[in-house]
Amino acid sequence: MGVRSDLDANFDYEIVDEFLDHYSMMVDSMEIMIIDLSKPNMYRRSVDELFRVFHNIKSASGFLQIEPMLRLSTFVEEALEELRKREKPINEDTVNWLLRVSDMFAQWHDDLKLDNELTHVKYSLLKLPDLD
Repeated sequence: MGVRSDLDANFDYEIVDEFLDHYSMMVDSMEIMIIDLSKPNMYRRSVDELFRVFHNIKSASGFLQIEPMLRLSTFVEEALEELRKREKPINEDTVNWLLRVSDMFAQWHDDLKLDNELTHVKYSLLKLPDLD
C-alpha cells in the first residue's frame, strides 16, 4: 500500500483528486519559474509565484498529513521568503539547488501516481546554498 492508498483511505476521494490535479500543475510549472529567477526582468514575478507554489504545497500536504512533503516545502518556502527580499537575480548554485528540489517534488508526483511510498528526501536538499 502506497501513499495514494493511504490518502484515499483517510480523506474524501474528491479532496485527494483535487490535490493531485493541483500538485501536478504546480510541479510542472516549477522548473521554468526557477530558471526565470536568473533573469533580471523575470525575477520578481517568478520568486513571488514560486513562493506561492511552495506555500500551497505546504498547506495541502499539511492538511493531508504528508509529512516529508510538508517539511521540505516549509524549508523551501522559508528560503524563498529570504529571496523575496532581494531585487537581484539569484546565483547559479541557488538555481541548481532549486532545480534539485523541483526534481524531488516531481519524484513524489510519480510516487503518488504509482501508489508507491514517498521517495526519501536527499540529504543534499537540506543544505541551503549561499543565497548571496
